[in-house]
Amino acid sequence: MQDIMVIGIAGGTGSGKTTITRRLIQSFGEEVSVVHHDNYYKAHHDMPYEERARLNYDHPNAFDTDLMLRHIRQLKAGKSIQCPVYDYSIHDRTDKTVLIRPTRVIIVEGILIYESLELCREMDIKIYVDTDADVRILRRIVRDVRDRGRSLDSVIDQYLSTVKPMHEQFVEPSKRRADVIIPQGGHNQVALEMVIERVRAHLSK
Repeated sequence: MQDIMVIGIAGGTGSGKTTITRRLIQSFGEEVSVVHHDNYYKAHHDMPYEERARLNYDHPNAFDTDLMLRHIRQLKAGKSIQCPVYDYSIHDRTDKTVLIRPTRVIIVEGILIYESLELCREMDIKIYVDTDADVRILRRIVRDVRDRGRSLDSVIDQYLSTVKPMHEQFVEPSKRRADVIIPQGGHNQVALEMVIERVRAHLSK
């Protein structure tokens, strides 16, 4: 198995992580696979929907990061993984999994991936996407209402009660573990080109 490069892409909700991930996939196609931290939310099958809806999904304890860590190590060892699938509309993990095969470049994406020092140690490049809070909340409202079937009131309530305080407590401080900080997210063409060139150099080895 050739060298595998693991790239972390972190940042607050709505910061532009998906845009940067998409650009890398567009540039390198099948050489890239993506592992989303959101798919590793813990399963709560035994909990009623109303209770699941009230959980704090922006705290590090909401994630099964140990499972993600094992999966990243398996991919780096050249083995495929069965990645869990999370359904935002029911606030629970489904019984489905998605096969992810090892590729030359693995992107690990999520708001809290740098909170885990062990996860950081598995990464070759750690990117933090830094975007103003007002832009991020507007993007989150649009995404959650349009794509995740949420009401406007529920999105705002969740943002004020857990998203914002957890961002300040965990996400923002984790920025210091990043190697590269990209302001303005996916709109920063200079930073994007630098990352793309770094990946291109790795793939040309």
